[in-house]
Amino acid sequence: MRCGRKRKWTVSSTIRSASAADALSLLNIYKPIVENTTVSFELRVPAVEEFAKRIEKSVSSHEWLVLDDNGVLCGYAYGTEHRAREAYQYSVETSVYVHPEYRQKGVGEKLYSELLYRLAQAGFHRAFAGIALPNPGSIAIHSKLGFTEIGVFKEIGYKFNSWHDVSWWQRRL
Repeated sequence: MRCGRKRKWTVSSTIRSASAADALSLLNIYKPIVENTTVSFELRVPAVEEFAKRIEKSVSSHEWLVLDDNGVLCGYAYGTEHRAREAYQYSVETSVYVHPEYRQKGVGEKLYSELLYRLAQAGFHRAFAGIALPNPGSIAIHSKLGFTEIGVFKEIGYKFNSWHDVSWWQRRL
């Protein structure tokens, strides 16, 4: 898909594994989410070096994908460790972020679908996602991709001087 133009995917658009070299471009997608929304519970934007380390860690054990349209990174999706205890090794926590100019164009769905496929191929059993409420867009994509809600953690995050709930979702891979 030509990211801001058409719904049809083109040869020039590819989903590929992220690398540390993508950190600045991806951080530019993430920065306004941290600064202006409760979608992320981070209170400060991470440094580029920290973000690059996150990418490297995820790629080494799970997946971190980007949609690259002729050098323009339109969005990213990744999987990370769900919990540290060994029995959780087949569970993965997932997230997807799309640049504002490219939302509602299928970028997030395409990235997330590929992420879930690759995680299943890698042997992961179940994917989990936390959605800070309210977030109808995130609920819509997770529902469309087969996630089901399993519960709400009430007032679990404190950001912008108020408490926020997080809805937890799961999907068998």
